[in-house]
Amino acid sequence: MRKLLLILFSSVIVAGTAHAQARVQATHSNHLIESYRAYIGKADLYNSNGARLTQPWQIIRQDRANFHQYHVRDPGDQSDSFFADAANRQALEQMLRNGTMTREAANMIIHGNVWVEVDIYGDQGTGRWIDVTVSD
Repeated sequence: MRKLLLILFSSVIVAGTAHAQARVQATHSNHLIESYRAYIGKADLYNSNGARLTQPWQIIRQDRANFHQYHVRDPGDQSDSFFADAANRQALEQMLRNGTMTREAANMIIHGNVWVEVDIYGDQGTGRWIDVTVSD
C-alpha cells in the first residue's frame, strides 16, 4: 500500500511539473508585439455601409480600418503597424476572444466616446490575443 501511494504521489508531481513547464513555454513564446491607444468616436460605431456596429470587436476593428484604410482618425489616435495589415484586422475577433476585456469595457466601447488601450500579444509577428482596457 505504501509503495502504491508513493507511485501515485510521484505521478502527480511529475504531471504537475510537466504542466507548469508547458505553461511557462507557452508564456515565453507569446510576448507583447505592440500597444496602441485610440479614441472610439462616432465614425467608429458604423461600418463602411453606414450600419451601426453592435459588438466591441467590430468597433475596434472599424477603428483600425478607419485609421489605416480610410484615413478617418480621431485626434490623439495612435498608429500601430500590426492592424495596418487587413488580414490582422480580420483576425481581431478571434484575438479578442482569446484575450481579455471586462463586460463594463465592452459596454463602454459599444456606446463610444471612450479611449481604448489595446495590447497585442503573439509570437513571430503572428497575433494570438489582445487585451483591451478603456478610459473616459
